[in-house]
Amino acid sequence: MTEETKSLNFIEHIVEGDLRQGLDPSKLRFRFPPEPNGYLHIGHAASICLNFGMGLRYDAPVNLRFDDTNPSKEEQEYVDAIKKDIEWLGFEWDKELYASDYFDQLYNWAIQLIKNGKAYVDDQTSEQIAQQKGTPTQAGTESPYRNRSVQENLDLFEKMKNGDFDEGSHVLRAKIDMASTNMLMRDPVIYRVLKKPHHRTGEKWKIYPMYDWAHGESDYIEQISHSICTLEFKHHRELYDWFLDQVVDEELVRPKQREFARRNLSYTVMSKRKLLQLVEEGHVTGWDDPRMPTISGLRRRGYTPMSIRNFSETAGIAKRDNITDLALLEFQIRNELNKTAPRVMAVLDPLKIVITNYPEGKEELLLAENNPEDQDAGFRDLPFSGEIFIEKDDFLEEADKNFFRLKLGHEVRLKNGYIIKANEVIKDENGEIVEVHCTYDEDSRSGSGTEASMRRVKATIHWVSIKHALPAEVRLYDRLFTHEAPDANKEVDFKTYLNPDSLKVLENAFVEPSLANVMPGDKFQFQRLGYFNVDDESTKEHLIFNRTVSLKDNWAKKGKKH
Repeated sequence: MTEETKSLNFIEHIVEGDLRQGLDPSKLRFRFPPEPNGYLHIGHAASICLNFGMGLRYDAPVNLRFDDTNPSKEEQEYVDAIKKDIEWLGFEWDKELYASDYFDQLYNWAIQLIKNGKAYVDDQTSEQIAQQKGTPTQAGTESPYRNRSVQENLDLFEKMKNGDFDEGSHVLRAKIDMASTNMLMRDPVIYRVLKKPHHRTGEKWKIYPMYDWAHGESDYIEQISHSICTLEFKHHRELYDWFLDQVVDEELVRPKQREFARRNLSYTVMSKRKLLQLVEEGHVTGWDDPRMPTISGLRRRGYTPMSIRNFSETAGIAKRDNITDLALLEFQIRNELNKTAPRVMAVLDPLKIVITNYPEGKEELLLAENNPEDQDAGFRDLPFSGEIFIEKDDFLEEADKNFFRLKLGHEVRLKNGYIIKANEVIKDENGEIVEVHCTYDEDSRSGSGTEASMRRVKATIHWVSIKHALPAEVRLYDRLFTHEAPDANKEVDFKTYLNPDSLKVLENAFVEPSLANVMPGDKFQFQRLGYFNVDDESTKEHLIFNRTVSLKDNWAKKGKKH
């Protein structure tokens, strides 16, 4: 076995096996078939990367097919968002298709099922049909309408199509086996009456096909060679094949359904229904809220296409459901931004420092390295003056020997600048420190080559010059839930575990002046603070930065306490 063969995932091994058994490589075709009833999330990214990745590996076309069979939940907004996400991830589809493209063909095939005695119209309610299904160990009972004549079924189905019946009053069911050990084979519903306008077909249809009927037949129409689904569809495979048996032409490619485990991520939920609940109930600001696991949310938070693709590759394709640690995704974005993100200065919780022996009115430009990981990133000028901001938690009036940052009577180095010593604090009427007066060592400027510049102190802190700093709003995003698997316990509402500290908005932050002309999506490392992304709502007059991820995994220190 070659190293390349060893690196294949088990789905790719299946494809390789089919090729060895004679499948014409030119017949390979894959597809990604999302339902446009919500935004794509990181779980969908696994399927996107798998299907489009196989297309790249085998130089095979990949269709983007929207499973738009339920107009009550589907919207053009979601279609547009899905296309944007896939393109942003860097993939190109061969054809943009819709299950609704095949509504006429699916209807005609359903007519043929009726004529062949393999489908019938049932007048019972959904509750009655469910009761007759039986249990996994007990056979179901037949519908009293199961043996209607072909002509009666054709007439009734025509009336369903014409909108003569109310929603829920009639369905078309496949006639398979009410004693099957697979509950899905016990006369499944193929069509239901649904009088809702469709985002593409308008008012034309009053009946819509069920997913199981539309999915496999759409694969067949498009000549998909391998229909890759998640594990919840494993029991559907028998029904998928039964439906294909009714229409397949032996001269054409017969699609093969195979399943892999869906991607579950710790500290979040992946159910589109639950994500929609978070949006509608106002727990987040929308589908693209940077706390959401949606691709649009991750993009707005500052994640890159490559970080998500690398995450999908590293996490792999599994045969069993499991939870992937969010730390793996965070590692990927840290690893990328460490190499690519420019370093800048920002102070999120400012404390004023007055350097009393710095010449009044003097300003100078210090030289700052843009990214030590990138030799071509160059340097920038950083303005310095006698009044600066530092972080409040970088100063303590009284501190023990384990506090190495600025404290009275002690020194720290200002990043790219001078060594300063704290001498005096100025407090307001409430006893709060509002200024710290310091002195600086004029000969200690970083990079000056003087003996004083080589002098070692125990800490280096970041800062911004007050005169030159730009005000900014900074949004500190954290994990949306405090529990690793918030929806694992079905007896507890998953929203119980919402993290009250998942967002902190800091409205009085300051950043260095080099950020005056940033654009939404620009990414930076705020030195000592983390990686930040310019928000979509940011303007030149009101800068907004989102924390993508901290410099280190802070949750690892907390352990896995819930």
